Amino acid sequence: MTCIEVSPCLKNEDSESHTLQWLAKQLQFYKPPMVIDDDDEENSDDNSKTGSHLGLMEVQNDRQLSCGNWKERRAAVLICLFEGSETELRVILTKRSMKLSSHPGDVALPGGKMEEKDVDDSATALREAMEEIGLEPGLVQVVANLEPVITQCLLKVVPVVGLLERREDFKPVINTDEVDAIFDVPLEIFLKEDKHRCEEREWMGWKYMLHLFDYETEQGDFLIWGLTASILIRAASVIYRRSPSFPGHLPDFQQLQREMKNPA
Repeated sequence: MTCIEVSPCLKNEDSESHTLQWLAKQLQFYKPPMVIDDDDEENSDDNSKTGSHLGLMEVQNDRQLSCGNWKERRAAVLICLFEGSETELRVILTKRSMKLSSHPGDVALPGGKMEEKDVDDSATALREAMEEIGLEPGLVQVVANLEPVITQCLLKVVPVVGLLERREDFKPVINTDEVDAIFDVPLEIFLKEDKHRCEEREWMGWKYMLHLFDYETEQGDFLIWGLTASILIRAASVIYRRSPSFPGHLPDFQQLQREMKNPA
């Protein structure tokens, strides 16, 4: 039987597994690392330097924008976790429709841009999941927001962690205009080497590392890469409390943005 091996608070002493309940308790105290201003870096420790400087720039600009403009530049994705048959944590993913003009056929987390009616990032993520795959918001317990990531088009994306207590209650209804397929994978694969590979890429003259994960299912083979892979690596690192086992000889895209803002 597969069990969560890192954090004791993800396991109950009782014989019956209560993984999601323990995970909810663990994540309710999670706070995304603060973004550090250049003037404060000398007084901060290494663990506080997780946020990107580009993210800080956008937060500062947010204060100067109207609510409508601010929301137009923000998005959220749902990291929906449930307990698999062997008590492993699994995450729901989609394959984007080939009809879409941007990133057709890519694997993605349910999500999209914030709308004016959305009161917060959780509302955005839950609304998009409902629209894309028919996941009823009432089935999901939102437990945390991870630190935002910045896309190449300077869109701030907030990963929202939600727990699906009863997978059998979720009856997918796929919006075929947006989604071609829905599947799930063990969250822990995003910390392991066996399905991971990386490629060296270049952006604006800077080299960075692109993470890719190959996953086989009964529905076919899926490639999980780019922003989705980076978000899930971070989520798995937070939840399992350990770093990935694969090497990081080059910066990833978020680290690259920090280097561009504050070159050596």
